[in-house]
Amino acid sequence: MHQSVTTIPAAAAVTQRRAFSTIALIELWERFGYYGMQALIVYFLVQRLGFDDSRANLVWSACAALIYVSPAIGGWIGDKVLGTRRTMFIGAIILALGYALMAVPTQNTWCIFSALGVVVVGNGLFKPNTANMVRKIYEGDDSKIDSAFTLYYMAVNVGSTVSMLATPMIKDAVNGRYGDGLGWNAAFAVCAVGLVIGLLNVALFRRTIGHIGSVPDQLPVRVDKLLMVLAGGVLAVGAAAGILQYQSVARAFVYLAGMVVLGIFMHLIRKSVPSERAGLIAALVLTLQTVFFFIFYQQMSTSLSLFALRNVDLEFVVLGSALWTWSPGQFQALNAIWIMLLSPILAAAYSVAGRSGSDLSIAAKFALGFAMVAVGFFVYSIAGQFAIGGKTSSWVMIIGYGCYSLGELLVSGLGLAMIARYVPARMGGFMMGAYFVAVGISQYLGGVVANYASVPRDMVDPLLTLPIYTSLFNKLGFGAIACTCIALAALPLMRRLTATHHSHA
Repeated sequence: MHQSVTTIPAAAAVTQRRAFSTIALIELWERFGYYGMQALIVYFLVQRLGFDDSRANLVWSACAALIYVSPAIGGWIGDKVLGTRRTMFIGAIILALGYALMAVPTQNTWCIFSALGVVVVGNGLFKPNTANMVRKIYEGDDSKIDSAFTLYYMAVNVGSTVSMLATPMIKDAVNGRYGDGLGWNAAFAVCAVGLVIGLLNVALFRRTIGHIGSVPDQLPVRVDKLLMVLAGGVLAVGAAAGILQYQSVARAFVYLAGMVVLGIFMHLIRKSVPSERAGLIAALVLTLQTVFFFIFYQQMSTSLSLFALRNVDLEFVVLGSALWTWSPGQFQALNAIWIMLLSPILAAAYSVAGRSGSDLSIAAKFALGFAMVAVGFFVYSIAGQFAIGGKTSSWVMIIGYGCYSLGELLVSGLGLAMIARYVPARMGGFMMGAYFVAVGISQYLGGVVANYASVPRDMVDPLLTLPIYTSLFNKLGFGAIACTCIALAALPLMRRLTATHHSHA
């Protein structure tokens, strides 16, 4: 398959790298906040608020869905209303406020859900516009876009690794000293501090991205438009809190969002000119595959998280000697650690393959990614056969997360690059948002799937909870194999669509 390669002057390449570094750093700190919260949120709902597994899984999955659905609007605001760069910055400020509100000591669910609503709104403004900024930096060079988004994905995981290791440790340390639950609030406060650091970084290096953005970025701020966006954000916070409080409303909202976005996707395909249609259809096929992937991904913060709490030996033991002990929430950091290790290798491989014209298509990478996810879940299910007293070795988590993370890089890591490659520039912000809506729907579905391993409150014996989790992981492994087969079957269609798209590019 032919891929376009653009040669640019050395000075321009330096400008690109500086702009990319600034965007990657703010994304790093934003992810520090988000994943620091994610590492604790299900435990917080179960252990601090007394939710059962089923409600905790669905509340967090509904929140994750809203967090990913909201960029559909945020991308449009960035493209047409306030500007990509400006909207990204405003979103980061609102996110910092949301995490700060999570740090307020309270067990009132409306207060907590309202704080999560602020996070939803901030993420909606921040996420699509940050990704679109990366797209604008490298627009027109397919091989560099793949490499840039893979490194961008690594920046995400640098921030998430540090926070997922730090926030459970901070929570345990503060709770251990004061014994009154303040550890949860201290850990959430650290998430807010991360966003403040990210905002200071953008302020210091704003000149590096001053030339990147959409048309509204080049115009003075329209105060009336800004106030309308902020007023809409306040209403959205209230709506999000209501959705999280009532599970039936959450379910209806997520499914409705899915139908609306699919309908818009089909409308755009039908109304597009022939030179754009093939690329949009290809993007739709890969987006649908991404939906399936994120059902597996959501297990990390739901079923796998609770599995670590109840059925994993928290000590890392070698030859009978314990090297270190982790808190259950820290195991989620394995995902980010593996991605940091694997991202530079894959980015270099993509660049080399792009120069030689032998790079695999994104569709083929998706198929390989699903296969690796299947291996990861089979590792977890098989490990149950070797558990001692209902507890599996912590090293099993390292192996499983390694396979799972490679699959994530091949699917999710290239999802944004897929939008950048196949979608016309004039639809960039909106389609980035539509992609995140698809991810949000699958996050909620992932919570529904996780509830197949819900453990009754009175069941505390690891020997009884272990088969509940391993049964789910075994089914997920076979599900990932089915997704691999579907992705492979779609390869001929994707080759034709890609060829048509490039012939009109």
